[in-house]
Amino acid sequence: MSLWVFGYGSLLWKTGFTPVEQRRAVLRDYHRSFCMLSIHHRGTVAEPGLVLALDAVPGAICTGVAFRAADAEADAVLAMLRERELISSAYVEHELTLETAEGPLKSLAYVIDPAHEQYVQLDLETQAQMIARAVGGMGPNPDYLFNTAALLDQMGIADPDMVWLSTRVRALIGQD
Repeated sequence: MSLWVFGYGSLLWKTGFTPVEQRRAVLRDYHRSFCMLSIHHRGTVAEPGLVLALDAVPGAICTGVAFRAADAEADAVLAMLRERELISSAYVEHELTLETAEGPLKSLAYVIDPAHEQYVQLDLETQAQMIARAVGGMGPNPDYLFNTAALLDQMGIADPDMVWLSTRVRALIGQD
């Protein structure tokens, strides 16, 4: 069986592997949300940032991209993804069914554990303030936001929260 991975955040612009196929995909009952404190990649324990996670919300819809790894590279891709995404136990690896134009598709997805200490529910202004000042091992938190928002915009995927956050964070860091 082929390895498909659902990209909804940084996987959209930094897959870490060369997909042999990709499909626009919809995941129902999950919301793309800055609900995970980043203490490694985009922040620190002392100054946490925020990264996107799939948060289970009945009736929600998250549009992203399903990426298929080459069969010969599937084990290496899975190992790389687990090292990157499961750096803490805040994400849980799930196989979920995506809707695509070609029909339903089983895909790997990284979903937030709402019982984990890195799970947060914050208003947009608090999110913007945290993102504006955080920096982690993979760089400034604003870059993560801007890269994701730009790619969603290029793909025609509407996400009003991302637009608002991008505008607000640019103002906070003096890029407006």
